[in-house]
Amino acid sequence: MCTVFGICKSKLTEDDIYPFLARTASRGPDKERFLRSGNCILGFQRLTIMGLTDEAMQPFTLNGRSVVCNGEIYGFRSIKRKLESEYTFKSDSDCELLLPLYEKYGVDMFRRLDSEFALIISDPERDEIIAARDPIGIRPLFYGYLPDGGLVFASEAKNLVGLCEKIIPFPPGHYCINGKFYCYRDLSRPITEKGGDLDEICTNIREKLIAGVEKRLDSDVPIGFLLSGGLDSSLACAIAAKILKQPLRTFSIGMDVDAIDLKYAREVAEYIGSEHTEVIMTKDDVINALEPVVAALGTYDITTIRASIGMYLVCKWIHENTDVRVLLTGEISDELFGYKYTDFAPDAAAFQAEAEKRLRELHYYDVLRADRCISVNSLEARVPFGDLDFADYVMRIDPALKMNTYGKGKYLLRRAFIGDWLPETILWREKAAFSDAVGHSMVDVLKAYAESLYTDEEFETLRAKYTHAQPFTKESLLYRELFEKYYPGQSHMIPDFWMPNKNWEGCNVNDPSARVLSNYGASGK
Repeated sequence: MCTVFGICKSKLTEDDIYPFLARTASRGPDKERFLRSGNCILGFQRLTIMGLTDEAMQPFTLNGRSVVCNGEIYGFRSIKRKLESEYTFKSDSDCELLLPLYEKYGVDMFRRLDSEFALIISDPERDEIIAARDPIGIRPLFYGYLPDGGLVFASEAKNLVGLCEKIIPFPPGHYCINGKFYCYRDLSRPITEKGGDLDEICTNIREKLIAGVEKRLDSDVPIGFLLSGGLDSSLACAIAAKILKQPLRTFSIGMDVDAIDLKYAREVAEYIGSEHTEVIMTKDDVINALEPVVAALGTYDITTIRASIGMYLVCKWIHENTDVRVLLTGEISDELFGYKYTDFAPDAAAFQAEAEKRLRELHYYDVLRADRCISVNSLEARVPFGDLDFADYVMRIDPALKMNTYGKGKYLLRRAFIGDWLPETILWREKAAFSDAVGHSMVDVLKAYAESLYTDEEFETLRAKYTHAQPFTKESLLYRELFEKYYPGQSHMIPDFWMPNKNWEGCNVNDPSARVLSNYGASGK
């Protein structure tokens, strides 16, 4: 990961804004730099991944324009070859292509990028500052307005606390010119296909996911893989093992007493022949990690925080004990193919509407979790299920075919990988929520800890302070109070709690864990 920062038409100086940039030093611990460009100041903190020389340090400049980008441009080597007759490149950085592409295509370049990115371009000749974010929002970006009328962008909300009265998440799939926003791609509003041959659909799912994994294996630094033992991370690892034809470095985490997934992760690791590491966490580890996790995430959402604790701790271990700098993860599959609660969707139209809503909101929840837990430990996340071609295709499949009418969730994805990819016990294993899979006791520990902090009377008094996304359990109150400590008055950054669709029969529950649903069944075993 890296940090991008851009401020325009403000009286603030580099010295004024440096303390705000410094808050995200873990995103880019290798080097940092400011550059004045017209009436803008661009800031950058680098985590060195592609192009290991000083020439790959940003901001990049070309013909008076400047850019900072946190991202990976997939397929950049072939693009670079096409541009080399017109431009002389100074580094092996994928992001050095951005200004030549902007010069060639203007803002039309954004819809051409196969990329996870957040960027800021200063164009003094046109007196413009341009910012943009990838269509899923895998790379973070926030913005706000300064008291002196200036406009500011930054990778994380914590960069803007104290600078802006209101911190606003930059919408995925948009670009912005001097504060005016334009949508260049909306994956959440597909034209769905009607029907289709299951064999053909599953073949396309398999081939597109393989391509999504393969392009994410291009790195100038060591790569590792988060392996929970669930279907999604296991598939990413299995695909990578076949492509690389050498042992992967896989990592899993679980509680010391009742971790569900460690045994399944171990089974996958043995099957694909990876060099596997198990990280064990205790009750004390969970409690001690809670405040750093909320501070890193910038959310009060219950399920995001629960699921982040294990991820944060395993990434912390990887950072402190290995030379791995890039991690592939299994996020986004649930939103595309369905989760335990979508089994309750009353019809295909409702299933599709929920999938579209979840995809639009991903950057508030699971994608936010993956970015912060990994970046706060100076690592980079890559998300194969977020591959644009793959996600676009899955969203266009007839939702009637994606509904769980097969007696097994994510049936299309499982069917796509029948063969020698994974053990049958993994391929057809029931879904377990990650916050439960690291150990049912973890959530119980968190609930008990919150229960010990407030009497019933204190809970009612304290939660009444909050009108937006009002806490409804002692656990959610604890998270909200920790959030307010680091992001005071910014609760609007997260629209609400991630919860099952309470309008559906069977989903009117008061806990976000799939464990409380009637169809959880064998998932927790």
